[in-house]
Amino acid sequence: MAAPDGSSDSQVTQVDSHAPVVRDWRDLAKLSLGALGVVYGDIGTSPLYAIKECFATEHGVAATLGNVLGVLSLVFWALVLVVTIKYIGFVLRADHNGEGGILALLALVSEHRSHPKPGEKGRRRHVSVILLGLVGAALLLADGTITPAISVLGALEGLAVATPVFTPVVVPLAVVILIALFAFQRHGTGRVAMIFGPVTLIWFVTIAILGLRSIVAEPRVLAAVNPLHAVRFFLANGTHGFLILGAVVLCITGGEALYSDLGHFGRRPIRLAWFTIAFPALLLSYFGQGALLLRKGEVVNPFFETAPAVLLVPLIVIATAAAIIASQAMISGAFSLAQQAVQLGYLPRLTIIHTSGEARGQIYVPEVNRFLLVACLTLVLAFRSSGSLAAAYGIAVIGTMVCTSLLMFQVARRRWNWPLAGAAALVAGFLAVELPFLGANLAKFTHGGWIPAVIGGFLLIVMTTWRQGRNALRQQLRTASLPIEQFIDDLERRQPHRVPGTAVFLTSTLDAVPGVLMHHFKHNKVLHEKVVLMTVVNEGVPEVSRKNRLSVRELGQGFWEVIGHVGFMETANVPDLLGRCGKFGLRVDPPSTSYFLGRDTLLPSGRSPLARWRKALFVFLQRNARSASDFFNIPANRVVELGAQVEF
Repeated sequence: MAAPDGSSDSQVTQVDSHAPVVRDWRDLAKLSLGALGVVYGDIGTSPLYAIKECFATEHGVAATLGNVLGVLSLVFWALVLVVTIKYIGFVLRADHNGEGGILALLALVSEHRSHPKPGEKGRRRHVSVILLGLVGAALLLADGTITPAISVLGALEGLAVATPVFTPVVVPLAVVILIALFAFQRHGTGRVAMIFGPVTLIWFVTIAILGLRSIVAEPRVLAAVNPLHAVRFFLANGTHGFLILGAVVLCITGGEALYSDLGHFGRRPIRLAWFTIAFPALLLSYFGQGALLLRKGEVVNPFFETAPAVLLVPLIVIATAAAIIASQAMISGAFSLAQQAVQLGYLPRLTIIHTSGEARGQIYVPEVNRFLLVACLTLVLAFRSSGSLAAAYGIAVIGTMVCTSLLMFQVARRRWNWPLAGAAALVAGFLAVELPFLGANLAKFTHGGWIPAVIGGFLLIVMTTWRQGRNALRQQLRTASLPIEQFIDDLERRQPHRVPGTAVFLTSTLDAVPGVLMHHFKHNKVLHEKVVLMTVVNEGVPEVSRKNRLSVRELGQGFWEVIGHVGFMETANVPDLLGRCGKFGLRVDPPSTSYFLGRDTLLPSGRSPLARWRKALFVFLQRNARSASDFFNIPANRVVELGAQVEF
């Protein structure tokens, strides 16, 4: 059940699937173009820095024929095994009523484990599954702080290739672009989203042409599709070759976006955009950079040096536009992830502003926007180059992918009904590729890899503390509350004075008298003619169908119990839910309706099982959460707040 805090511990069984409808080839083409801009913006900008980190840095390898073919072979097979086979082939099938993403996957797995096996072992498994999802979500948010910084820096570093004179302006210009990008978020992405696909298409066509032009001059690089070159690379370079995986992983950054944006575009458009545009263009760009290295040996920036000098400035402009789009897509994804975390009960109430009355999922979360802006600017000013940020980027990306792989075991077993051996083999195949990448990135922990670990760890502590705190507080309030049947029986005997109108009391506990109602009745000695006990249940599904949205029950003595169900991709509107109760016999007149909300002051001196530091953090989060009246779209002039002190 959930109160205004947004926590949840139940779900309904039937929901509407909101996956995009593809009626003909025009719809498919339009959605595929949109997917190209939103889904593949991040992975599409990886050629700006991935190959450079493998060769043109102090930690890279020499640009010999064996090394070039070995690295390109690793890049090719990483794209094939992780992106094409894992995400395109399997993970996209694990939708939760049409929605994707790490929290949607967690909700899907939790739905099938809503009643864990009794005993300590079953409970530990259930907790482990939830923890995996939260770790993945925390790392994905940490990824969101790094993507804008590394993408914009990587694009602007082309100015230094054009002429060293521009080197000092790269960082200040990146700061200006990032500030403008985050300032624009309040206006919504709808105004610019329509150009995401065309601009990204231009980007992919550009890098494909530049790569093909370079490959024609040095076709030997095509031999890299043979995985034996990757094996020989490891044998020749030993430990250093293994550590290069920490740079190779940059070619699959953004792979998680394929799954996160599933609900916006659907499987077919995402797959079509990958196989027809994104995948071929990326391969041509990477192989083209390898061909350049074979021709020229050591270079400063292999991506920008594949372009003729006369086209360098236009390429920088296109690269910057692509980087902004990649950043925008990641920022929007962070907003959606935060909304899901709030609705699933892992974050306190945040300000969710819908920036479009037509497009589902276009939201703006000011608190998340400010957090990302400060984090991005700090990273740019501290690291000052895409190369310095590369170590930090890899851990966030591959960490989220590993969590997704482990959760896929539960999906294969419980949703697809695979045998244990088959599910284990599937996940073992994923981890056989991803764990070496993770190990190579952990080796760079002291060189920047600690950044996503710290950010992700902080977010994980916040999410687990809020969840545990809400559960402990709810249990404490439930224990101290009076059964609603006993309260109504007492009212029938005492017959207190009733005043015209309707009083709505938001509560998180069914079958019990809300604390705010007890305070109101104790001090005012009156009740309204109609008293509605309203509970909002945030379900473990993306969206709830109309027929499952409400349940209404008359309790007697003018009391009604109303339960509103909302999905984790939705925002509850309490007045709207009450307006739908007429068909159940409960008719509410909005002008004569008052909403009573409790504003508890928590005192961390009670007997709650939480550690003292978690209590202090939970109290801080509770005090700074968005007000319930704003979160549930309740008119401010209809709200009555009653405060109380609660030992916690």
